[in-house]
Amino acid sequence: MNLFRFCSGLKVLGYFMILLVFAVVAVSYYAVVVNTWWPILIESSNRGLSALACLIISLFHFLLVMLLWSCFTVVFTDPGSVPEHFRRELGGGESLEAGTSTDQGAFGSIGYCPKCRNVKPPRCHHCSVCQRCVLKMDHHCVWIVNCVGARNYKFFLLFLLYTFLETMLDVVVLLPSFIKFFSEAIKHSSSPGKLASLVLAFVLNLAFVLSLLCFVVMHLSLLSTNTTSVEVHEKNGDVRWKYDLGKKKNFEQVFGKKKAFWLFPLYSKDDLHSITSLQGLEFPTRSDIDP
Repeated sequence: MNLFRFCSGLKVLGYFMILLVFAVVAVSYYAVVVNTWWPILIESSNRGLSALACLIISLFHFLLVMLLWSCFTVVFTDPGSVPEHFRRELGGGESLEAGTSTDQGAFGSIGYCPKCRNVKPPRCHHCSVCQRCVLKMDHHCVWIVNCVGARNYKFFLLFLLYTFLETMLDVVVLLPSFIKFFSEAIKHSSSPGKLASLVLAFVLNLAFVLSLLCFVVMHLSLLSTNTTSVEVHEKNGDVRWKYDLGKKKNFEQVFGKKKAFWLFPLYSKDDLHSITSLQGLEFPTRSDIDP
C-alpha cells in the first residue's frame, strides 16, 4: 500500500466530513426549530412554555453561529509553517544532520526534518498528510481538512466546545419528543417525515455528544498541562514537563490573556504581539527545569 496516496486520500475524506457536519446541522435545525419549538412559540397560549421556546431557539442560534464561525476559522487558518526568515537566521540548517538537534538560544532545541530537509523550531512536527512541517503540531484533523497547530489550536478547541454544546442542547430539547415517538408512530398522529427527522436528529446528535465528550475531556487535559497530542508520546513519563507553566499560564498560552476574546475565534493585537507561543516559534519553559 502506498502510504502517501493513503494520506492524500484523507484530504478527500475530510471534505465529506465537513459535508456531514453541515448535514447534521441542517437536520437538527429542521427537527429542533422548524418542527418542534417554533410551532410552540407561535401557537402556544402558555406564556411560560412560549418563553422557554424563545430561550431554546435563541440559544440554538447563538451556539450555531459560534459553531460555524469557529469551524470556518479553523478550516481557513494556517496552523503555522517554518518561516523563511527563521531558516535564514539559523543559516539554512545545512549544518544539522537528520535526527539531530542543537541549542539555539531563545528558540530552544532546534531540530531537523529529513523529509522537508530543513530545520524546525521546538514542538514542530512533520505532517504526512499536508507534507510539510507544522508549528506546534497537535494532529491532522480530517473533520476540518487541516492540521491543528500553534496558530489555530484555540479555534479548534472552540469548534469542539460549541459543537459539543450545540449537540448536547439538541439532545436535551429533543428528548421529550423522542420519548413520545413510539406512541405517536403507533397512533399515526404525526407525519412520517416529521417522525423521521426527529429520530434521525436525536440519534445523530446523541452519537456526536458521546464521541465529542471524549475529545473535549482529552483536550482539556492536554490544555491544562500545555501538551499536544504528539507530545504525549515524547514526555516519556516525565513528572515535570518543561512547557507546563501552571494551569492559568498554560491556558493563556493558547487562548491569550484578554478575557473578552476567550470565547471568540480571534485574538487581540496585544496578545498576538506579546505571547510568542501564539506564533509557534518560541515557547517559555519552567524556570526550575533546564532547557
